[in-house]
Amino acid sequence: MALILSEDWSVTRRGQKSKGYNESRAHIRLVEEDGFKLMTFPMEYSNTHRADDEDGPAKIGGFTPELSEKRLTRVGKNWYAADYKESIQLAEELSTPEKYSEGAKFSVTINAYERNPKARAACIAHYGHVCAVCGFDFSRVYGSLGEGFIHVHHIIPIGQIGEQYEINPITDLMPVCPNCHAMIHRMEPPLTTEELRKHIHERTDYT
Repeated sequence: MALILSEDWSVTRRGQKSKGYNESRAHIRLVEEDGFKLMTFPMEYSNTHRADDEDGPAKIGGFTPELSEKRLTRVGKNWYAADYKESIQLAEELSTPEKYSEGAKFSVTINAYERNPKARAACIAHYGHVCAVCGFDFSRVYGSLGEGFIHVHHIIPIGQIGEQYEINPITDLMPVCPNCHAMIHRMEPPLTTEELRKHIHERTDYT
């Protein structure tokens, strides 16, 4: 498991706005919201700037050109790249205090595909802003703050197509809440909205 992005990195140690944070956050959103694959490669770090207590900014010494697919997981204000069979343990769950070294930056490579905002708008105009899986309506819960907010799910992940194609906003797109969107993409291939809806309904303790 590797820490690849943290909200703390939006500001440098000198209190200045980090130039690369917004771009990195945009890449994370592509994985979270649009079903992109998270691909990483091993980095080798130099200890040039490391102090005796292992603190200090990381410096890249090299990398191994071997891409591997990872699972993106968010814990609090941090995002991690983990193997699909790897579980993430929260700090408060650790039974004994241990010392860990953090702060090293990992490069993440993803393919970016252009989205058509008109297709998204047409999808929402047809289906509305209510989640097609669980029925969650952000405006009903959050009022004006949540008005107009919804994810739009590509039924066939655009990253799997790999080329420009004509999209039908009614048959190829579906509005879903972020929770359902994340659950859809926890499986490979992704679940259909019908499969996830059935899974929810089969949960006898779900209210």
